[in-house]
Amino acid sequence: MTNERRVLVHPDPASLAASVAARFLTKVIDLLDERETVNVCLTGGTTGIAVLAAIATNPARDGIDWSRVAFWWGDERYLPRGDPDRNETQARSALLNHISVPAENVHPFPAVGDQATLEAAADAYAEELGDVTFEITFLGVGPDGHVASLFPNHPTVLETLRTVVAEPNSPKPPPARLSLTLPVINASERVWLVLAGSDKAGALGLALADASVASVPVAGVHGRKRTVFFVDRAAAAEVPDGLIDGGRYWTARDES
Repeated sequence: MTNERRVLVHPDPASLAASVAARFLTKVIDLLDERETVNVCLTGGTTGIAVLAAIATNPARDGIDWSRVAFWWGDERYLPRGDPDRNETQARSALLNHISVPAENVHPFPAVGDQATLEAAADAYAEELGDVTFEITFLGVGPDGHVASLFPNHPTVLETLRTVVAEPNSPKPPPARLSLTLPVINASERVWLVLAGSDKAGALGLALADASVASVPVAGVHGRKRTVFFVDRAAAAEVPDGLIDGGRYWTARDES
């Protein structure tokens, strides 16, 4: 594991989404030159879905063999299939319905009615996930520092044995959630955290200051190869200048 974390600042949410989308497409093309398949873990939220929409409208998307890309999710609201508040529903609308990805390559969390209980739903997704690791994991960050559905001072934050957990008491509605755990997230080759807005500045500052993971879950996120915070200017307000990438914006220069 590397402790290297970088912050790339963009002027506004729109340019942030477009830049991350371009970087993603370039990286997937490169990865598919090296290996047969690529596993991508998606996030929800306004900025996360904006990135997916930007991928869908980028002409480079047609240069990818999507039959070799598999999609998973970092967390999900435990709601009926097709509910507009599910991360899966939003991701399908923003991106997945617009690319030629086989149905068997899309791995949504269980929905209400798929399993007898929330715990059983967590176990089912853990079984489906198996020993899969992600080449790229997208994460959003809440103002309280939560990632996926791992919330401050909830026991799931420090879970080390399970790969998927049930969260019955989310502080954000709906209360019932399913989430990957930090060990699974941190097994990813690359973790890309995407944040926009001044309400995220405090959480980002605490993450980079190595705050308590139990209190600020994002502080415990580290990809094996790379951990990058893609942020807009408002979200970067409390980041020391020395931690911001000198180039500020992504260029075509590739990174591992």
